[in-house]
Amino acid sequence: MIQRFQKGEHGQALVEMALVLPLFFLLLFGVIEMGRIGYAYITISNAARAGGRVATLGGTDLDITTSIKNAATSLDSASLTINITPSQDQRQSGQGVTVNVSYPVQLIIPLISNIIPNPVVVSSNIIMRLE
Repeated sequence: MIQRFQKGEHGQALVEMALVLPLFFLLLFGVIEMGRIGYAYITISNAARAGGRVATLGGTDLDITTSIKNAATSLDSASLTINITPSQDQRQSGQGVTVNVSYPVQLIIPLISNIIPNPVVVSSNIIMRLE
């Protein structure tokens, strides 16, 4: 009697796995891509902070840009977009300087890039007072 019920269960685990596996991989790949985006955001934030620190000490635009690129060595420096305001000749002591750094994160997993816009642009904006 028990054998009669067991005959219909052959391949049950395979069917369940076939139903669950795509969802599992979608979640796994999503976590991987979100980790990459989060890493880029943290790197960009730290780079903007480093550039802002150089700006507060009276650094030139070239010094600020170099500091930002040195702080973001793990990212493609050619893809960094750096905006510094006010311009170098208009900065005065006690005034704020704004450093904005943006970076486009290219998604590497095609399935996720169909769900999330590719590239994902991460940006950090920091304002520091000049000394």
